[in-house]
Amino acid sequence: MLFKGETLFVDLQSDGIAHFTFDSPGSVNKFDQQTIQECKLATAAINENTDVKGVLVSSAKSTFIVGADITEFLGFFKNDEADLIKWIKSSSDMFDGIEDIKVPTITAISGFALGGGFEFCLATDMRVADETAQIGLPENNLGLIPGFGGTVRLPRLIGPDNALEWITSARPQKTKKAIAIGAIDAVTSSDKLIEVATKMLTDAINGKLDWQSRRQQKTSPINYSATEIENGSLVAKTMVMAKAGKHYPAPIAAVESVYSGALLPRAEAMLIENRLFATLAKTDTATAMIGTFLNDQYVKGIAKKAAKGSKITVKQAAVLGAGIMGGGIAYQSASKGTPIVMKDINQTAIDLGLSEASKILNKKLAKGRIDGKAFASTLTNIVPTLSYDSLKDTDFVIEAVVENPNVKAAVLAETEQNVSADTILTSNTSTISINKLAKSLKRPENFCGMHFFNPVPLMPLVEIIRGENTSDETIAATVAYASKMGKTPIVVNDCPGFFVNRVLFPYFAGFSLLLNDGADFTKVDKVMEREFGWPMGPAFLLDVVGIDTADHCTDVMSDGFPTRMPKLDKDPVTTLYKNNMFGQKNGKGFYTHTLDKRGRPAKNVDASTVELLAAIAPANKDFDKAEVINRLMIPMINETIRCLEEGIIASPAEADMALLYGVGFPPFRGGIFRYVDTVGLAEFVAQADKYAHMGEIYQVTDKTREMAKTGQTFYTA
Repeated sequence: MLFKGETLFVDLQSDGIAHFTFDSPGSVNKFDQQTIQECKLATAAINENTDVKGVLVSSAKSTFIVGADITEFLGFFKNDEADLIKWIKSSSDMFDGIEDIKVPTITAISGFALGGGFEFCLATDMRVADETAQIGLPENNLGLIPGFGGTVRLPRLIGPDNALEWITSARPQKTKKAIAIGAIDAVTSSDKLIEVATKMLTDAINGKLDWQSRRQQKTSPINYSATEIENGSLVAKTMVMAKAGKHYPAPIAAVESVYSGALLPRAEAMLIENRLFATLAKTDTATAMIGTFLNDQYVKGIAKKAAKGSKITVKQAAVLGAGIMGGGIAYQSASKGTPIVMKDINQTAIDLGLSEASKILNKKLAKGRIDGKAFASTLTNIVPTLSYDSLKDTDFVIEAVVENPNVKAAVLAETEQNVSADTILTSNTSTISINKLAKSLKRPENFCGMHFFNPVPLMPLVEIIRGENTSDETIAATVAYASKMGKTPIVVNDCPGFFVNRVLFPYFAGFSLLLNDGADFTKVDKVMEREFGWPMGPAFLLDVVGIDTADHCTDVMSDGFPTRMPKLDKDPVTTLYKNNMFGQKNGKGFYTHTLDKRGRPAKNVDASTVELLAAIAPANKDFDKAEVINRLMIPMINETIRCLEEGIIASPAEADMALLYGVGFPPFRGGIFRYVDTVGLAEFVAQADKYAHMGEIYQVTDKTREMAKTGQTFYTA
């Protein structure tokens, strides 16, 4: 054994090939400081041994290296920028050391090689992957750029434009594309990976493969003229800025690192990458996006634990109520391998549900995301029916009929009589009390809420609502099934609006109040989209949700919280609703909704809408951006904090992920609690107090005020 550490070992074979094997104690390999230091020691041992003729790097696990240990790195990110540059340079020097090993090197890639894992592969002279491999640099998803040479080596291998596409998209790449542009050298089956890698390395050792020129290509300036680099940089910055926007600095930093270092030797180019990485690591955006990554892992961990604890395996599901929502739910279950019965009381609705599922599948087929076999398999897994007879073998039922408590209660009670005593019943409701619906059931312990967000295939969140009689087993089985459907389940306790809608409607209330005070809804939308970062402003979002749905939800929230969320006497949403303007669903709400020449959705302002609203919302006053943001966000923040204090949501992490996945809260802000921590609780309280006279939704809780006084935060890191 040439070297043995805690996370890797190097074994020198009789043929002179040193097998450099990653094998961390955990389930996956990742780069932490321990691994980086052991790589340095292993490199020194290799260089000192004159019997070593070549180095073959692989993993003892099914996947190569999933990336850096971001939890460990967060501690380093707290250092000042100068110290951070020294730290990242010390780490990236290890990768340079791998590249400078005195003999030829090759990496055998299996499974995922992401982030630092792929950067390690880039440091070796050759790369061979098995058919399962996926490689890439996802650091932009964390508000960072690659920090171990990715912006230096990858452009030298595949060109600056291709490299920036990989870096800024942050998506894992499959081997077909990787080999086509030169990111890897060969692809083989998993069982022949080491054999093929050994053959290539042996050819390099024997002079049949020119490994020296491969290495020189990665350490030398790119063979472009200064004019080509200047023009390429300008085009790349324009394209990246148009796509990423001003709130995401990492993609622009990637462009700067790639092109600023393109005409420099490796050592100088690496210093540019080191500096830019350190600068990004200190930004609020990186803190928020790293926090989101960790929150996502936390939430998935909770779901995984619950699923393991479930004694029920859902082999056959059912959705009651077809149409667009029912069809979406049926598609989601069927596409993930769980057969589902789609029941309704009339054939027209059944046809609409099947049409919705087929439409989703046809789009995926057209884009090459599924093949004909997957198309047919998914449709076969959806069984349409008008009869309860098809539900006799069902383990799990999702009620998705019209949002009316009496109708839902009747359907649930009837369904309970037609399924087994162990079947779990859930209601896809956005507002109706789970405790109230449970009163119609003989087995309320088998019942909970399962709130999907529309459109079902695109929205990651499923809100699981626990009623006062819901059993732990019911929650565990529902979480497990939602996870199997490819969704992120978050468990909340029953209350008006549950969690997501409860905190969203104070935001809408703040919007209505602002319009009543003279704001122009189009200007408000622009501020909330361009300045705060929402994917759509409140007026547009209301149109998407449905003006009729929003008006109904407002009634529910008013009944549940009469002093804090009373319905406004002159609510613009109610005015539109009373004039049969329901938003996107009938083409007219705050905006008119049509299709452009290319068949894409388009929205415009109709003069008749402005005239209709003028009596209650005259749009005759300008508000500065900060006031617009404060008047909408303070009510949402206050209600989110109340939900945490009341135990409606269990943790800041779950709350933030619910808002990110359920309503599109700006990812670069990380969620409500991360946003408040960034602003500072004391500053938030001071801003909220300026509007406290406007009503209870603007008034902070006593606990919030106390936390602000004592300098507390919602997150510890």
